[in-house]
Amino acid sequence: MAGTGGLTWKEFGEDHLPELTRLAEACLGVDGGLPLFARTPLVRARLLQSRTLGAWHDGGLVAAVAVGLGGRPATSTGLVHPAWRGRGLGGRLLSWAGEQAGDADLLVTTETWSAGAEALFTAHGFERTFTEWVQRHDLGSLPDVARPDGVTTEPVTLDAELFETYRASFADRPGFASPTADEWLGELGEDDEYRRDLSLVARGPDGAAVGFVNVIDNWVDQVGVVPGWRGRRVGAYLVACALRGLARDGAREVWLCVNDNNPAAGLYRRLGFADAGRRARYLLRRR
Repeated sequence: MAGTGGLTWKEFGEDHLPELTRLAEACLGVDGGLPLFARTPLVRARLLQSRTLGAWHDGGLVAAVAVGLGGRPATSTGLVHPAWRGRGLGGRLLSWAGEQAGDADLLVTTETWSAGAEALFTAHGFERTFTEWVQRHDLGSLPDVARPDGVTTEPVTLDAELFETYRASFADRPGFASPTADEWLGELGEDDEYRRDLSLVARGPDGAAVGFVNVIDNWVDQVGVVPGWRGRRVGAYLVACALRGLARDGAREVWLCVNDNNPAAGLYRRLGFADAGRRARYLLRRR
């Protein structure tokens, strides 16, 4: 259907993946955020949901939103091209998403957080429930972290010990919801980009596992240290080992995500990671 300002509003679908990818790239270029959002799997997951609406100008996609209605809460992701912001498009997309959700709560995910988006969501009654920093490390410069006294490392084995080390490392984090061992280990084992050769377990003098790092492609996916061993630079050493392994393998950069209230964000910055944007979720409660 035709709209104001020379815009045409209509549904989009699988055939529009190239246009959706270009829109995601434009937003990432200005806002920063999760670089994986410009890859087809995540574009499809976020923007090809139950219902879609896009704004087109001269054949180009300048704004898009999708709403998933398969569960509660309903889910949504939207984007407005940086050159088209400040014209009310974001508000229209958000209002439309709310209409599609009906009386269900609505959870909005943004992989390219901006202060403007925060103001828009807040004005529409959304509450921010989750925020992560996206951080990048240029492997042209590597940190030098001494091995902690009594600590040894070895490649991971996908077994119950690794899962228990993960659970012990994260159980005291606010909101931690432990998966089952089969779920967590199965997800790693089924990921074609999981670098088991570069993922490590750290052991104390008695041989017990005290920490771990998981590497997926060129991402530090998870770093955990059990409570009794925190503050001894075990996590820093594991990350430094992962960075050196990736550099030897030819990677030029490494990425990670860290919750904005996690003290580890400061550790990663000291190791040479630089903030490259944020990602967030916002919830609109209907009752």
